[in-house]
Amino acid sequence: MIRTRRFAAATIATTAAAAVAGALALFAPAAQAAQKVCVYDFIGASGDLYNMVRDHALAMQREGVTLELKGYNDEAAALEAYRSGQCDGFVGTAFRTRQFNAVAGSIDSLGATTIVRNGNVDMPASYEVMRKLIQTYAAPSPQVAKLMTSGEHEVAGIAPAGAAYPFVNDRKLSSVEALAGKRIVAFDYDRAQAAMIQRIKAVPVSATISNFHLKFNGGLADMMAAPTIAYQPLELHKGLGSKGGVVRFPLLLVSYQMIIRHDRFPEGFGAKSRTFWAAQFDRMLQLIRRADTTIPPSQWVDLDPDDAVKYTLLLRESRIQLAQQGLYDKRGLKVLKRVRCHINPADAECGTKLEED
Repeated sequence: MIRTRRFAAATIATTAAAAVAGALALFAPAAQAAQKVCVYDFIGASGDLYNMVRDHALAMQREGVTLELKGYNDEAAALEAYRSGQCDGFVGTAFRTRQFNAVAGSIDSLGATTIVRNGNVDMPASYEVMRKLIQTYAAPSPQVAKLMTSGEHEVAGIAPAGAAYPFVNDRKLSSVEALAGKRIVAFDYDRAQAAMIQRIKAVPVSATISNFHLKFNGGLADMMAAPTIAYQPLELHKGLGSKGGVVRFPLLLVSYQMIIRHDRFPEGFGAKSRTFWAAQFDRMLQLIRRADTTIPPSQWVDLDPDDAVKYTLLLRESRIQLAQQGLYDKRGLKVLKRVRCHINPADAECGTKLEED
């Protein structure tokens, strides 16, 4: 009898405990679902950028955020997946992300990060401009958080992709004057490119980042601009042929940017993510410098110092005009000028009010 009573008491206690646990489970918060991030890499899920985003996901997992990655080699498809809500985040070029945050997208403005000293492009200093800017936008401050947020979208990281050099199918096209009437690739979603091409009296050839190399390699364009990381994967030697070359004058420094819908992520995620990406700068720069060496030395075309200065001024004038037309963000250009003048205070532009309005 005593044993029976003890068994009954134990059964009641167990049942009660199970009922309490069940009730608590009803009110406990559900497990955090993974946030989906669509990643553009022109090589796809085996590319260097995708691998870095994978490392970013591991770092964020230690912060309690699980990211589910989906790789794309078609940037338009990745962007549409983000726009339609299939993805909570998007990683792509600033040409595409500028629509979500014009300040951060200003990094890829024409000539905005280029430093020229004594008629020569100073590439280490130019990359230092980009580094300082990325560090500025990764600073843990309310002012930065406000700049990096626009409506429901937030910039969650910026990384360098390399200098966009002019690739020409004839080395004689290394001057602006020679490009008049020639066909130059322009992304159909970046109006600034077409405007600049028309300014030098050349003809824009509409393309996207997923097919621009096909236009050049197929002989449908005389010039295109691309970072050296694209040279081997996109087989740009085909477009260069035996007469072409790569002009050693960057039109701009290309960046990858990560955009998120901040309300789908824990509070503070954007700031932690920007910090991670800022810390990857040297790693990305190493990949870029390695890619620079894949261009055969004989294919580089160097400009005369006078031309380098002239083209720097041309890009600056174009940048100012495009900002006045609303194609570039004046706030972003103002920050960029401050950084340039911090790196190269002797430049004549630092004594003017240009790009400070």
